[in-house]
Amino acid sequence: MKRTLPIYLFALTLASCALLSSCAKNPADDVAAAEVTEPAAGETAATQAPSPVEGKKYRFTEDSTVGFVGSKVTGSHEGGFRKFDGYFTVAGDRLVGNDHKVVIDMGSTWADHPKLEGHLKAPDFFDVEKFPESAFDLNSIKKGEGDNYTLSGDLTLHGVTKSISFPATISGDANQFHLAAEFAINRFDFEIVYPGKTDDLIRKEVVIKLDLKAVPD
Repeated sequence: MKRTLPIYLFALTLASCALLSSCAKNPADDVAAAEVTEPAAGETAATQAPSPVEGKKYRFTEDSTVGFVGSKVTGSHEGGFRKFDGYFTVAGDRLVGNDHKVVIDMGSTWADHPKLEGHLKAPDFFDVEKFPESAFDLNSIKKGEGDNYTLSGDLTLHGVTKSISFPATISGDANQFHLAAEFAINRFDFEIVYPGKTDDLIRKEVVIKLDLKAVPD
């Protein structure tokens, strides 16, 4: 069951903003919001067999990054994950089929402040002891203009799986593929509901930043 914040907390937030003239900008306002839906019963990407396609695995390079930006009334923080693995399935000059995956070691979470890094790993947020891995299974790639695509798949975070869709750019050739995306998710959708301090509430929107480079396995 989702929990909502008491209305008086929002009133306190508005009052704080008024006293400070303005609240810090929400970074999520500058990116597209991912479309989030419930996965079809028994039909998540993780439980489906990959489509039979003639393709080759391209593994992520060490300079790939998975990051995030979270914010609260008074400012924002950068973070990400030091350890993750995954691959694209490639044929010729394009990604093919529905077998593309990112797996994240949640214990490798980092943040731009040591105290925050520890808090993110704790039960208030990622609870990495209980949920040591997160994963994204990409199962649909729709081409737009140029290098623009809409990607859809199943994101499992904090033990909750949702189907999400978001914009990305994809480019590459036989030697390397590059996927870049910035989009926002609502952490409440994944039952990460810690509100923060009453006078410095943490926003529910979190920006996800993907910069994935992959080469032939």
